[in-house]
Amino acid sequence: MRIGILGGTFDPIHIGHLIAAINARDELNLEKVLLVVANQPWQKVTVRQITPSEIRFAMVKEAVQSLQGLEACDLEIARGGLSYTADTIAGIKRTYSEPEIYLLVGTDVAKELSTWERVEEFRNDVHLVVVSRPTEDAQDSDQFMDPIRSLEEDELASSLLGWKASFLTVPALAISSSHLRHRVKANKSLDFLVPQSVIDIIYSNKLYC
Repeated sequence: MRIGILGGTFDPIHIGHLIAAINARDELNLEKVLLVVANQPWQKVTVRQITPSEIRFAMVKEAVQSLQGLEACDLEIARGGLSYTADTIAGIKRTYSEPEIYLLVGTDVAKELSTWERVEEFRNDVHLVVVSRPTEDAQDSDQFMDPIRSLEEDELASSLLGWKASFLTVPALAISSSHLRHRVKANKSLDFLVPQSVIDIIYSNKLYC
């Protein structure tokens, strides 16, 4: 089974997450894309207050319920404690029989791979897919997969040495979860940035106020 993994805090999940997951599903011919909700993201727990994991999982579950091939995954929540990709990959391998795993990360995350915990435990078990926005001089808007050698950022290329890696270009959206949290605090609309079912959860739980 060809499985995509898109992990994150999803605080909250937004249209950008869903577009990345859907494009990965289609362009990589994935049978499913698991949106893995972090229990306690080790990079963020000391930086800001994180919404309880059960609420973040509920938002992701609502967001993907009508999207074929996309599933909310609570593997890290069920395990408890800090969330590490090494443990998640091991859990996926135990759950599925000989899965072909595609690990989806953004370009900013790809640059920090050397800081990940126990990366040597799963590097050979996954195909890394770096999700990026199209360049201004892209000549073919239908070209989604680019080889590593076409990337001009030497810093990123060097950080991917030793990985089986590809690049997936998705439509550019200037949107982030932190920006959405600020919008809620400023009493600004989330319409068309977040699924309506997720907006309902945000306001019913008085999140980000």
